[in-house]
Formats: sequence, C-alpha cells, structure tokens
Amino acid sequence: MKVAAGQIEGFLRRPDPQIRAVLLFGPDAGLVRERADTLARAVCPDLRDPFRVAELTAATLAADPARLADEAAQISLMAGRRVVRLRDAGDQQAPLFARFLADMPGDAMVVAEAGELPSRSALRRAFEEAAHAAAIGCYPDNARDLAAVIRDTFAAHRIAISRDAVAFLVEHLGGDRLLTRAELEKLTLYAGAGGRIELADAQTVISDSAALSLDDAVLAAAEGDAAALDRALARVFQEGESAVTVIRALLRHLHRLHVLSIQLIGGGSIDNAIRNARPPIFFKQQDSWRRQLQRWTEPRLRDALDRAAEAEFRMKQTGLPAETLCREAMFAVAQMARAGTRSAA
Repeated sequence: MKVAAGQIEGFLRRPDPQIRAVLLFGPDAGLVRERADTLARAVCPDLRDPFRVAELTAATLAADPARLADEAAQISLMAGRRVVRLRDAGDQQAPLFARFLADMPGDAMVVAEAGELPSRSALRRAFEEAAHAAAIGCYPDNARDLAAVIRDTFAAHRIAISRDAVAFLVEHLGGDRLLTRAELEKLTLYAGAGGRIELADAQTVISDSAALSLDDAVLAAAEGDAAALDRALARVFQEGESAVTVIRALLRHLHRLHVLSIQLIGGGSIDNAIRNARPPIFFKQQDSWRRQLQRWTEPRLRDALDRAAEAEFRMKQTGLPAETLCREAMFAVAQMARAGTRSAA
C-alpha cells in the first residue's frame, strides 16, 4: 500500500498492526533515516537492543539472501516484537522482497531504507502491491513543512523565534532533514531553554555557506544575471553541492515565483504579493524578488519550470553529465529572464 502524505506521521508513530514491512525511499536521505528511526522505535523503543533489532545491508543480503527471512522469523528472547532494518535497499533486492512479502515468516517489523526510486521501480511496486507492506516517499521539506519543523523544534524547548529568523531558516535549510535537525539543535543550544532567536542569531549560528551560494545562483538565474550566475555556480559546485540539488532549488524558486505571479494577473501589486508571501520572503532578498516579478510573466514562468523539470529528468535518464545539464538549464532560465519585462510592472 501507499501511505498518503497526510497520514505518514501518524502511521510512523502508530503503525497499522497488519503492516509488517515498510519501505522508506526518496532523495532526502536524512528524512528517510529519521522516519525509519521513528517507525522502528514505535515497535522497539531501544534501537540498540541486540535481541530485538537486527541490522542488515544490501551487501549482506547479496551474500546470503535467506538472512532476511531468517531474521524476520526469529523470536525475541525478551518480550516484544523484533525489528529488522535494511540499509541501502534498491531494485536489486526486488525479487527477494517479492518472494518474502508474499509469505512473510514471524511477526517482526521489517524497515527498509532506499534512495530515490522512480515510479516504475520494482522494489516500490513490491511494497505498494503487497497486502501487508507499505511504501513511503521521503522528499525535501517544502517551505510550509520546514517552517513547521522549525517552530515545533523551538517550541519543545520554549524558545521564541522572530518572523525574520524563521524566514531566514526556511530559505537556508531543508535539503536534508538530518542536517536541518543538526542546525536547529545548534541554535537551540545557542538560545537556551526559554530563550529567543532573532535574525542575527540565526545568521551567526547557521553554517550554510553552500546554501548561501546556492541562493545566489538561483536568484541570479531568476534575475537574468549571467555573470553572477556563473560565479555562484562555480562556488556551489566547488563546495560539493550536487547538480540535482541545484536544479531542485531552482524548481522550488520558480514555483514560488509562479505562485506570486498569478496574484498579479488579477491586478494585485508586486509589493502586496511580496508582503503577503508565506512563508515570508527574507527581507534582504525582497528587492531581488521585486525585480524578478517585474521581469517574469506567468506563461514564461511555466516555460521556465518545464525547462528546469526537463533538466532534472535528463539527469536521471540520459547518463549525460549532470553538472553540464544543470548549467545549461540555469543559463537558459537566465536568458528567459532577460527576454522581457512585465508590461504592467
């Protein structure tokens, strides 16, 4: 079965007793791990318990395929169900899981973690179609979800946070849930229980030079500044950012720009669109957003979104160098930005 997005958190904390195997997959490796831990703890609170938790890898199963069924069939020497965890799962294990899910021994909860899997993935289909299994996609937080993670994290420590600080964090975190948690933990320790976080605190503590360079690249592309884009992309790739991460950042930015541009069609003003944006646009970037909204029309933004989405697809399907495809798409968007100005700006 597939777990609907709105039901995921509840399912992880109180899994359906009929479900005995869950696949967590997606591009956000940190979120995959966090959700796998949450699900496993719902069955066995102590994940270090050697009697109730078994750890397997894809290499282990390649060498000994029967190990999966053997671990699932074992009965804990202590009270409670066992958890069998598999790291680095992939389509290579699909035939093994298809057989296993058709006739599962024991009552252990099997928790498999995988990277990004396409919709045609054999492993995904095995979990989605099995009667007692589930598949859950784990994708980078959107702006609203990330803002909720930020506020919930600080609320748990009775820490207040300003609106500008939240906006800054939303803009500079979110690519990987575990990295986001680590940065928020640093801020929590910095503020202390019952403290308050202002924009300057967030800027001081968050170590996000790669994210800042990525922001620079996306803003330069959307403004049509090819020279600034070239410099920013050089920094981004030098700092180790992946081409897929860059193109997804561009897609998120263009999507948000598209949403704001739709408001202008009905006669709204650029200033009102920026002022009412949720989550709020970081104040130091508002002038850039104004220039972008003056340059882009809604139809051309749809074309830009299609161009960026095509680049991501080609990265995954063609085998061409991802960085080259990313650069081509970013500069194509920059050229589109320079092509015209909103007449009603």
